[in-house]
Amino acid sequence: MFIDSLEVPPIPGVAPAWGEDSLLHRRLREGEYWRHLPGFASITQHEFETHQFQQKATVTSVDQLRAVVGSLASAEFYEDLALGMRHAPMALRISPHLLSLIDWELPEDPIRSQFLPLRRQQHPDHPMLQLDSLGEQKDSPVFGLTHRYPDKALFLPVDSCPVYCRFCTRSYAVGVDTELVGEKLKLHASQQRWEEAFAFIEATPGLEDIVISGGDTYNVRPDHLEAIGMRLLSIPHIRRLRFATKGLCVMPQKILSDQRWVDALTRVVEQARRVHKSAVVHTHFNHPREVLDVTRRAMNLLVERGITVRCQTVLQNGVNADASTMQLLVKRLGFVNIQPYYVYFHDLVPGVEDLRTSLSVGLAVEKQVRGTTAGFHTPSFVVDTMGGGGKRDAHSFEHYDRVHGIAVFTSPSVKPGRHFFYFDPLESLSAEVQQRWRIAGERDSMIRAALEGAGRTA
Repeated sequence: MFIDSLEVPPIPGVAPAWGEDSLLHRRLREGEYWRHLPGFASITQHEFETHQFQQKATVTSVDQLRAVVGSLASAEFYEDLALGMRHAPMALRISPHLLSLIDWELPEDPIRSQFLPLRRQQHPDHPMLQLDSLGEQKDSPVFGLTHRYPDKALFLPVDSCPVYCRFCTRSYAVGVDTELVGEKLKLHASQQRWEEAFAFIEATPGLEDIVISGGDTYNVRPDHLEAIGMRLLSIPHIRRLRFATKGLCVMPQKILSDQRWVDALTRVVEQARRVHKSAVVHTHFNHPREVLDVTRRAMNLLVERGITVRCQTVLQNGVNADASTMQLLVKRLGFVNIQPYYVYFHDLVPGVEDLRTSLSVGLAVEKQVRGTTAGFHTPSFVVDTMGGGGKRDAHSFEHYDRVHGIAVFTSPSVKPGRHFFYFDPLESLSAEVQQRWRIAGERDSMIRAALEGAGRTA
């Protein structure tokens, strides 16, 4: 008798629970959501959904913000922001679209927290912080090109973005100089610099995968975008291109209105298919409220063009470091055809220690997210290790000292024989341990003990 012919009585409680809350990810915000801001109250949908308006009305100063937001924010808020900017690694740059998503009645709004630095929320930096915490410059054989993994390189054609995230891991180079960072590495668009990168890629036959980032490829001119993509596809050993942009999150209107840019991207993607290669887009959403109906419409256009989009999220305290928020984000991204790919543990970046989480918090969130949806739409939770060890599965640590907040990883395929770290934020540790971290000799002692725990004997 075959098993499927057996009559097996139903087992109560086996079917997954279903209710209206399980469809929450499909409820995308619609309508003229910008009208509540005094500065945008008279802007029509036609105007608001153009990239020209989004770029022209982008806010880059406290005075401009006050003109748009008005009394929705207090005088104390604007003063706090001005102070916070003096201790932030990134300049202020926020699109009308993003400003319109902020709930100004929430003191710790998750959208505001990512882009507007308030002095009251900034914590002291971790003692182990380095400006280029991932060691990208040390792994750069050519200016503006990082070669860390055997078959992949990161190419940075520009150093500007449509919006500046205050937590940018590349704050050593992206955007204009700030009081905190001083003179940044300049990666302006330059044909000569690009040619040097292309020459290195051509001369390195082990390379197969190129990530084109920056900055942000949204800020690459259409003709330059197409020229870069076609040039890389013409190199026989290059098989995969990834165009990195946060644009779908911070300015989806560009996809709907900048036909020249979208057409240039489409031609590269189509050429990749013709030569049996791959060209895709990697984007960046951190909170479910960032996914709206306008996002869906922008994605519908890209889907019609045959363009695959994946998402790389950053785990952030007060933004998405809880299971319900991350579950909703993952489901909502999938609903609009964006594939969740990575959730990064937050890098050590100046001025944003308040956004980082402990490794243990992220591991707990990951456990709850897995099983929420299909496996190929479930992101991997990864640590991009300090010093250039590359991305490691968050569960793959060799040793994790939760008391002192030190996780030790190895990276045998990238830099064999070396150990790399993730440090929990000091605020997550006991007062006694925080005090130990402030003493150089004690820091060294704790790190040596963690390395010994990981099996390193010398």
